[in-house]
Amino acid sequence: MLRFTGRGSVTTCDGMTRRDFLEVGSLSALGLTMLDWASAKARGAVRGPDDRAAIMIFNLGAPSQLDTWDMKPEAPAEIRGPFRPIATNVPGIQISEILPRLAQHMDKISLVRSCFHTGAAVHDTGHQMLQTGRAFQGGIITPHIGCVAGYLKGRKGDLPPHVLLPEPMGPTGGNMPHGQEAGFLGKANDPYALMADPSKPNFQVPDLLPPADLGEVRLKRRQRLRQMVDAKVKDFEASEDAKLLDSNFESAFRLMTSPQAREAFDLAREPSTVRDRYGMNRFGQCCLLARRLVEAGVRFVTVNTFITVFNEITWDIHGSVPFTSIQGMRELVAPMYDQAVSALLEDLHQRGLLDSTMVCQLAEFGRTPKVNPAGGRDHWPQCWTSLFSGGGVQGGRVVGKSDEIGGYPAERPVEPGEIIATICKSMGIDIETKLPGPQSRPFPVVDYGIRPIEELF
Repeated sequence: MLRFTGRGSVTTCDGMTRRDFLEVGSLSALGLTMLDWASAKARGAVRGPDDRAAIMIFNLGAPSQLDTWDMKPEAPAEIRGPFRPIATNVPGIQISEILPRLAQHMDKISLVRSCFHTGAAVHDTGHQMLQTGRAFQGGIITPHIGCVAGYLKGRKGDLPPHVLLPEPMGPTGGNMPHGQEAGFLGKANDPYALMADPSKPNFQVPDLLPPADLGEVRLKRRQRLRQMVDAKVKDFEASEDAKLLDSNFESAFRLMTSPQAREAFDLAREPSTVRDRYGMNRFGQCCLLARRLVEAGVRFVTVNTFITVFNEITWDIHGSVPFTSIQGMRELVAPMYDQAVSALLEDLHQRGLLDSTMVCQLAEFGRTPKVNPAGGRDHWPQCWTSLFSGGGVQGGRVVGKSDEIGGYPAERPVEPGEIIATICKSMGIDIETKLPGPQSRPFPVVDYGIRPIEELF
């Protein structure tokens, strides 16, 4: 991505120009992204003082419903799998023994056991549908619901409205968009991606480092780039993009050096006991960071449990290399997840944030009812479970029901659009709102005739 350097027409109180600012940050990771956030505010994207927020935990790889939230202990062994159900703190609701901590927070969680979609059994397709409400067609990329929320509600103070942790989804086999961008809403509304592992020692957010901390070597490297793009600069200065950068430079610079943003991302402010409670791993610390960001005023946080399904232990339990097995899920994935999400729910509740913050635990599909010969389960979009907490959702409920083998909805089938509409209801977003884009189309789920899952509220 090109960086533009040299004299500009907007200057801060310390003499730094708009184009000098671009010199110390890339247009992809800092310049255009942060400046575009500022432009969203200038365009009137801020709609009101509503403080409701959402945290989407996206379980990339897709947990097996039969081994987690929707167990079938009476089914044959090749269906029910190796785990036994345990009681939760809500009478009548049982979940898997591999999630004992979350079992004690079921009063804060409601299960939707009848989710399905009719798209291909491919990770990328499911990612699109569960984060935007639809599969992409005709080259039109529908925006992530967090991007819609950011567009309609705007940012609070210096913080971006939508933050993506720890980074966007990587390869999952389909070579298609995953649905974690703003799509037809434009790059101004893309999420801010952390692009760092918050569990690492001396974790810092590069985009929040003050210019002086970027170092002379990096500044000189950017200055050398000027020689490569001088011919382009004149055209750029006359463009609408340049006008946008000029009008919003000061706001973007405030974000870069903002004490509010710096404090929100600073996990060192958390006691070690709190960090340990979430788990000193990437996912655990992302969950803790999500709580800090929501508390500071971020509207929407998306947390990817994993980045890819290849060559690491994930929810994608096919049973053979480069994937994992059901036992691998028990030994590594489930304990990490159980610890982090239970800590998040407990923390939000204790801090008085859960009532105004929806936590949804989503995945792209479920897993096959029958265990395969490799000791795993394969892709299955015909039925799975989604979880909702807080943000007006009543805990301790079960919506829908799967059949006797957990393979198909038996009662109250729920489509992806209904899940997106449910998030909207929690956040106070009117799904009849028309968004700019192809044919000034209404909100992505309206033309389905779909509404929220009212039984949750």
